[in-house]
Amino acid sequence: MWNKICIVLLAGVMGAMAAPAWSDNKLVTQSVLPLAMAREAAAEALAQCRRDGYRVSVAVVDRSGVLRVLLRDDGAGVHTVDSSRRKAYTAASMREPTMKFAALIARLPQLQGLRDMNESILILGGGLPVRFGDEVVGGIGVGGAPGAHLDEHCARAGLLRIGAHPYEAQSADSDAREDAGE
Repeated sequence: MWNKICIVLLAGVMGAMAAPAWSDNKLVTQSVLPLAMAREAAAEALAQCRRDGYRVSVAVVDRSGVLRVLLRDDGAGVHTVDSSRRKAYTAASMREPTMKFAALIARLPQLQGLRDMNESILILGGGLPVRFGDEVVGGIGVGGAPGAHLDEHCARAGLLRIGAHPYEAQSADSDAREDAGE
């Protein structure tokens, strides 16, 4: 009998000691970019570029940079498949528009190493994070228009279509003035 009481007491003490550790290890919940929403954003970005006369590829990735949707328009260059995916990955992983980093590196060449963080990074305008409120749930990248600002314009149309944060276009000049405190 005494042994059973000791075991029960010991188990209770051990359980009480372990309780705070368990309460610190809660599961993290994160929002997920639904496939239907990723498709809708990609389709709208592609449609915007078509309206503007450009044949492009559009990629949408999840928050981890894993591809969710890839659309390549008829006549889009083969290289646009990889560039759109890498722009989307970069925007999702760095949580900022890729144009921002391209402008930053142009102003501060000592930051060129950002380009080499891994083989999926592409620091060239046309990638935007997919953000709802303060949470980045993915990235969208467009490649193939004759200028990074045009790729970004199409990506922004995709974000607007799904109600994500649209990001205002920033030129390298406005970024430089902002960094200078103007």
